[in-house]
Amino acid sequence: MSRVDVLGIHVSVTNLDRTVETFARWIDDGERQLVCVSDMNALLHARADARLTEVYNTSGLTVPDGMPLVWAGQRAGFEEMGRVAGPDLLERVLAEAADRGWTQYFYGGAEGVAEELRERFQERHPALKVVGVECPPYRELTDAEDAETVARMNEARPDIVWIGLGAPKQERWMADHRDRLNATILIGVGAAFDFHTGRLDRAPYWMQRSGLEWSFRLYKEPRRLWKRYVLGIPRFLLGILRHPPRPV
Repeated sequence: MSRVDVLGIHVSVTNLDRTVETFARWIDDGERQLVCVSDMNALLHARADARLTEVYNTSGLTVPDGMPLVWAGQRAGFEEMGRVAGPDLLERVLAEAADRGWTQYFYGGAEGVAEELRERFQERHPALKVVGVECPPYRELTDAEDAETVARMNEARPDIVWIGLGAPKQERWMADHRDRLNATILIGVGAAFDFHTGRLDRAPYWMQRSGLEWSFRLYKEPRRLWKRYVLGIPRFLLGILRHPPRPV
């Protein structure tokens, strides 16, 4: 799949339909892949960290979660590029998984979130197979605890492990564990668990499509998010002006 260089991060030229088709091929072929779901904030974190840059640029897919990344790709000539938001991808893949028998493992969120996520989606899709849920503590795990986590996941044998630890923590976690886990797909989806369990409100659809979702989130959580957007947006725009997106 083609990629576009956005400030040094190689974002996949994809959309929601194409991403789901790629997941199906990986699972059918038994490929083990890592997927990064990248918005503007995640991209800025990644470009400032050589290790994170490598994770994003060597992933199976680095999908454009935010409209600014979609517009950057379209500016580079990839008109077919579309937004692949974490909550939308989670919902779409789980519906497909219920039909195809793919197994899931939810890892992340505050206490009880992963369990509630399983309940909500199994109510919607009774055939959905969730083989494990886990909400790790916010602190770093000890080596013994981490080894136990790996053993539990491998014993459960999920096709897909959904990681909701937030960026860039989830990308570092995936990079550290992809050679130790047997799941076909590891994918970090940030706050998607909280959106689907009602802990966070999502912006209206028109704001999502027009690139204004950031303003809704800032309105909802100004104290936590003001630096991300007030400082991040100018940094991103200035970077794009200096280094226009280009095909890789």
